[in-house]
Amino acid sequence: MKYSNQIKPISYLKAHAADVARSLGDQGEALIITQNGEAKLAVQSIESYEQTQETMALLKILALGNRQIEQGKTRPAAEVIEKLRKKRSAR
Repeated sequence: MKYSNQIKPISYLKAHAADVARSLGDQGEALIITQNGEAKLAVQSIESYEQTQETMALLKILALGNRQIEQGKTRPAAEVIEKLRKKRSAR
């Protein structure tokens, strides 16, 4: 993704809000909004935002798993499967 085409001043957003909303929905890329020459906001479609949030959640789960592995908080898969089968058959 090239951000150079996606950088606009805040005045552009104010004047073209409907066009921005429409194009973000079509492109799926974020729009970087500047104020006084500095990047201040990233505007993205709701679909893109939801995808970002799902990705972040998965990365957090992976990081937690890696931390647990490093801390030795693991058990053999066969042991876990057996425990789950026993729970299921007890119902």
